[in-house]
Formats: sequence, structure tokens, C-alpha cells
Amino acid sequence: MNESAEVLAAPYRPVNLVLPETELERRADGTVVLRARTPLGEYPRTTTERLLYWAEHAPERTFLAQRDASGEWQRLSYAQTLEQVRALSQALLDRGLNAQKPLMILSENSLPHALLGLAAMHVGIPYVPISPPYSLVSTDYVRLAGILDKVEPALVFADHGEKFAPALRAAVVPRGIPVLTLGPAPADLHASDFHDLLNTVPTAQVEEAHAAVQPDDLAKILFTSGSTGSPKGVINTHRMLCANAVQNTQVAPFLAETPPVLVDWLTWHHTFGGNKIFNLALHNGGTLYLDGGKATPQGILDTVRNLREISPTVYFNIPKGYIELLPHLQQDAGLRHSFFRDLKMMFYAAASLPPHIWEALEALSVQETGQRTVIASGLGSTETAPATLMKHWAGGQAGLLGVPMPGTEVKLVEQGGKLEARYRGPNIMPGYWREPEATANAFDEEGFYKTGDAVKMVDPDHADAGLVFDGRIAEDFKLDTGTFVNVGKLRAAVTDAGAPIVQDAVITGENQPYVAAVVFLNEVAAQDFSGLPAGTDLGELAAHPKVVAHLRSALDTLRANATGSASRVERLMVATFRPSLDRGEMTDKGSLNQRGILRGHPELVAALHPPLNSPPNLKLPNTGLVIFPTVKEQ
Repeated sequence: MNESAEVLAAPYRPVNLVLPETELERRADGTVVLRARTPLGEYPRTTTERLLYWAEHAPERTFLAQRDASGEWQRLSYAQTLEQVRALSQALLDRGLNAQKPLMILSENSLPHALLGLAAMHVGIPYVPISPPYSLVSTDYVRLAGILDKVEPALVFADHGEKFAPALRAAVVPRGIPVLTLGPAPADLHASDFHDLLNTVPTAQVEEAHAAVQPDDLAKILFTSGSTGSPKGVINTHRMLCANAVQNTQVAPFLAETPPVLVDWLTWHHTFGGNKIFNLALHNGGTLYLDGGKATPQGILDTVRNLREISPTVYFNIPKGYIELLPHLQQDAGLRHSFFRDLKMMFYAAASLPPHIWEALEALSVQETGQRTVIASGLGSTETAPATLMKHWAGGQAGLLGVPMPGTEVKLVEQGGKLEARYRGPNIMPGYWREPEATANAFDEEGFYKTGDAVKMVDPDHADAGLVFDGRIAEDFKLDTGTFVNVGKLRAAVTDAGAPIVQDAVITGENQPYVAAVVFLNEVAAQDFSGLPAGTDLGELAAHPKVVAHLRSALDTLRANATGSASRVERLMVATFRPSLDRGEMTDKGSLNQRGILRGHPELVAALHPPLNSPPNLKLPNTGLVIFPTVKEQ
């Protein structure tokens, strides 16, 4: 960390957080088990019990808000939400949905989406939110069709009939599944209208069905992103969701002291947005403003507009989102004031936050408030509801994942020279939907879920120091010398060295004598950096002298910081293609699939690892320029 003395000397903004108290158990075989000393408190029976609670105790408080077509905030109070949830629950029961006949939603976050999901879970109907790109970006709908066949939903909702019509025609209608849309839809879809369901009069059947829901009943099915294979349907029980909401609140008691205010765009078909953030608001009687933005140069403008109006008390985002937001916070005093005014914590997940972004956020907090704002993080997955580890205290640094949440045991098991993190607790899935073999393979003999994530203890003798990420075991490989390469660590190092123009990287070198990397540009940042206009061809952008010089300097930095062959990147190449969702080169979250890209583009490996004595600056068809270090080692 290279923060200024002024920033490091600044105190943290007061916030009620629990300091870690972690038990450490060492076994004879070298296995380590970590667990919080504080036991998990009581949690609700079902996800919507807290909706009932807040509808009674704070009926007029805004629960959900979203801008309408005119730009005004459309709000739902807790009482209004419960009233509409009961009507929709009755409508779903009337249409024959039940525990074996789920509701599937194809659309992005919206008030109707939230109401339908809550209504289904309220009466024991599984709710299945699906990544919108499977319907709107894909051109063959293979993933959507596969999920439909696996889930066999009794009803599919798409908020915009015209926009989703091609996917509905190709994959849903041929399977005879009824369609629900928001407003008119093409006649051939024979769709029902969401507003008609809202007019349903609830009966005693709704209360009876809700009373029958048990903690281990299925609440929702969330599909994995497919970064290591085909998407799998993760069973999320009410116990998982309710326990995890309490876990979050136990380590951050300030969430229960004052109802949180959240401005958030993170998608509900992922566990970060759909479980952690949505349920954090619901459990603590908070207000969730649905942000229409995205972690893109254009999408962040919506986020900026919202954050100028609404001051969050906790702010969640992925690192890419913070990267896009940062220049706006630096340049816009009004935005900066609104953002930091009530802020008690910033939280990031899904990837490592580059250290220079951490430092810049802390510096802005000190500039605006005179104090640092706590930056928190954690580690989890779709299978874990998601929070299992959380760094929930002031201080630390980028990349620190924290310690086990109350009620979750974390077992560290040696795998290929690394420590795999395995989890057991009430927030862990019972298995995958209709995939018994995958379910059996997901757990070890003690019932711990095997994550495939490698972690390291910051201090092996002091568990409270926390854990840091050490890569994905499945992504790591060996050089031809037998030396293991930590892919996750190297990807982070490459993107940090190449900032601000490098967005991500793919590491190459399996069974080769050295490591190399394919870098993917942040196109907007690279255009600004080079002075080229928006829309410049990727090949032209990659070959611009300023871009090449910057990457050569980054490569020199990487080599200077290397500690051996497994951490020394010998060559870089800029990708001149955009990864494809249909080809499995990227996930629906927008993250790169390392093996998918290498499998689909063997020319990348050929360019970066050519036969001996090949000339420098080699350029092959459909690849970028290969960049060598400025000074070769003797």
C-alpha cells in the first residue's frame, strides 16, 4: 500500500462492527479448521417472515424503489409490498405452481421481479431468476434451453414482451410453458399480464401455504455462472438465506441499529445481489433503491445520477464498478458529498480490489469527511448463500477476505500444494437441483462443501488476522519444469501493473518454459490514454504506441517484482477480440473464463509461446502484437 501519511493517520468513521474472535483447530494430518467463537443467533423460519414483521412495525417505510419512465422514484412500502405479495401468491397457487413446479424469471431487477420472487417463496414455490444475457445476448439460446429442461418451470416471467420475444419463441413457447409479461406482448406468445395477477384476491390458502413452509424447503434456485463448466442449479433453502442474513448482521451490528439505505444494481440472478444485498435490506427493515446502472462507462452514469440523489449507508459493488465510479467521485464534488455523507461501510466482492483503487477510495473519504470509511470484503459462492468469510473490521488491505462468519466452519485442506477452503454450516447448500452426481462430488466425507478456492492464512499462528485468496485450484497449472503457477495471483498482478488500461488477463504457459499473459483492455480508458476516438478498432487501439509503451513498462514492472519463474511474466499480448458468452469465453457476470478462452483461441498460445528462435514482435493472424520486455535478462 502506498497511501499518504495524511490518509493513514486519519481515523475511521465510527461504526459498530464486531472484532474477529476465531478458534483454530489443527489436526494431525495438517488440516486446519477455523470457526467464530460467537455462536450464530436465532434466525427466521422463512425468508418472508421479516416482510411480515416490517409490514407490522414499519408499514409506511419504503422497502423498494425504482425509477419509472419519467425518471421519478416509484416506491413500495413494506405494507404495500406485503399486500401485493399476498395477491401474487394466490395467483401463482391458482396457476398450479408448487414445490415441484417453479417460477422462472428471465428479466433484470425490477419491482415486479421482486414481488413475484417474494410471492413465490412466501408460499413454498421455488423462484428461479435466470441471467438476462441468456435471453438477450445469446444467439442460440442453448444455455436457456438447457436450464428450462432442467428446471421444468410452470410459469416464465419476462418484463418486456417485445424484447424477450425471440428467446421466448425459441426456447419457452415450444416447451408449452405459460408466459407472463409486464404489459402487452406479441400475440403469438399467448402471454398473461402481470397486472392481472395483481388484481387477484388472496384467500386463506395463502396463509396456510406460508405456515407450511419449513426452513429446509427450497426457496430459490440460483444457477452458477458457468466459469468452470455448464451452469448448475444451486438449491437455496430458506434456512440458508435466513441464517446468512443473521450472520451478516451479527458481525456488523450497525445494520440493525439504523435501517440501511442501499443503492444497488447487482443482479438478482447472482447470489451477491439477490441474496446478500436484497436480504440484508429485508432483514434489517432497510430501503433498497434499484439502480439501473452497470459497471460500464455508460452504465455508471445512471449510478452517478442515483448517488447524487440518494446517500447510501452501505455501498456494495464489484471492483469493476468501483473502478468506473472512481473518476466521477474524484471530479464531482456534489456526488462525492452525497456518496460519503451517511456512508458507514464500502463492500466489494466477486474479485480482488486493486490496491490503487482501495487507496484512492480512502483518500476521497478523508478529503470529504476527514475520516476513512471502512472497506469490507469477503468470500463466498452461489453454494454458500453467499457469505462464509468476511473482513468486517476497520483497517486491513485490499485482498483480505476476513474470518469465518458465526455458525460457519471453514476447513483448510492441502490440495496440490495449496489450501482449499471447504465450508460447513446452515448457510451451505444441500446440493444441486436434479444433479445427484454433482451433489455427491461437491462434499467431502465430513459434509464440508469443496469450493475449489485456495486461500492462505495471513498469519498461521493468529487466525484473527484472516485469510487471503490464493487462486482457483482448477485454474492453476505447471510449467514444463513442474513449477506450479498461481493463476489468480498473477491475473491480479497483471491488471494492477497495467492499470488503468488493462481490465483483465488470461495467463498462459501450461507445460511451457515460461509464463505469459493475454490482456483485455478497458477500451474507454485505453482510448482516453492514447487519445484515440471512441469506437476505435481494437486492433488499432492495441497497436497504438502509447498503449504498447505502457504495457511494456507494466511488463518490466512485473518481471522486476517476480520471485521466480512461476511469477515472472515474460511476454504480453493484447487481445483484439471481445470474449463471447455463447462460446463460453466469459460468464454472464462479464468475467473471463480462463480455460474457455485458451480452448477457443489456440493461436494465443502459439503467439506467446512460439518455437525457439522466433523473431520478436511476432504477429499472427487474428492476434494482437506480442510485447517483449524492454531489456532482456542476460
